[in-house]
Amino acid sequence: MAFSLQALKDKAITLGFNLVGVTEAKPSPTLSAYRRWIADGMHGKMGYMARDDRVIRREDLNHIVEGARSIVMVGLDYRTEVVPDAILHDPTRGRIASYAWQLDYHDVMTPRLEELASWMQTQVGESVAHKVYVDTGAVLERSHAQQAGMGFVGKNTMLIHPRRGSYFFLGEIISTIDFDDYDTPHRETMCGNCKRCLLACPTDAFPEPYVLDARRCISYHTIENKDWIDRDLRPQFGNWVYGCDVCQEVCPFQRFSKVTDEIAFYPADYDAVAPHLGTLLSLTDETFAEMYADSPIKRIKRKRLVRNACIAAGNSGDGQFIPYVIQLLYDAEPLVRGHAAWALWQLMRRGALRQLQDLYDREDDTDVRAEIEAIVP
Repeated sequence: MAFSLQALKDKAITLGFNLVGVTEAKPSPTLSAYRRWIADGMHGKMGYMARDDRVIRREDLNHIVEGARSIVMVGLDYRTEVVPDAILHDPTRGRIASYAWQLDYHDVMTPRLEELASWMQTQVGESVAHKVYVDTGAVLERSHAQQAGMGFVGKNTMLIHPRRGSYFFLGEIISTIDFDDYDTPHRETMCGNCKRCLLACPTDAFPEPYVLDARRCISYHTIENKDWIDRDLRPQFGNWVYGCDVCQEVCPFQRFSKVTDEIAFYPADYDAVAPHLGTLLSLTDETFAEMYADSPIKRIKRKRLVRNACIAAGNSGDGQFIPYVIQLLYDAEPLVRGHAAWALWQLMRRGALRQLQDLYDREDDTDVRAEIEAIVP
């Protein structure tokens, strides 16, 4: 007996999800585009995107759940109050993407999806194989969500609901349950001639509509990139230190976005939205762990967040950060020392020559030395 689609949706809503859709566990119709994206190297250093075992899972969901029959897709709104531009665009603050202003969405959504999966199994009355993912599995989830009728993929590659915008998280349950009906796929696009997201991107990360080159994306570099950030891109980062919202902010469909009822996503104060750069530049491993214990930011660890803050400080043009970046020239992490050197040059130019020469003379890391050689004419 097939499972009731409507009963599933009713239960998901009671668990707090705002969007629900179900599609058959078939390969994504965008697999060819994904393969081209990988072949063109647009995944940057996200090697897991191109690993053979992950590619196979995206091509055949049976490699995730044997006998998979359905994918339950859910969405959870995360837009909170409107934060004043004076806070968001303050160059002395490090701006954080809005999805990371409070609790880690993985920790909020995963238990609810597991509860939904357990309820499904109870209703079926027999053993059900399933797998829950929240932005963690080898699944082309935006494509599957489109197939489940939850919206269309925009030119900025985000899933956009025509009456809710794109400020919502996605999660899914892949299972062996068959449903009595499946949602009708949403039309592929409703972007029309609009190019606002493409034109607004600070780093020109969209070589064409519907294609994101991660190698130029602020979100990729501030979150996924564990290494040195391209010097040519740094001036375009502005004050972003974790993620980027630009291509979502400018989308006309955001006027329909809903303010979430999920209290877990509301920032405690404006320092959770855009902390002062002095605070970020002063972080130790201990203060970082305390400050971001329950946040998705904890995944990038202190080293990368301070690296990002150095870039924002360099872009600020504000001399108050000179003592902070000078101190970071002595940091234990080469990645921090090198980006601090760049920031100091941006803030002082030739006035930084003595400090940079001192760093160069005592430096034993070849990458840091190369950084100094590149920034000092």
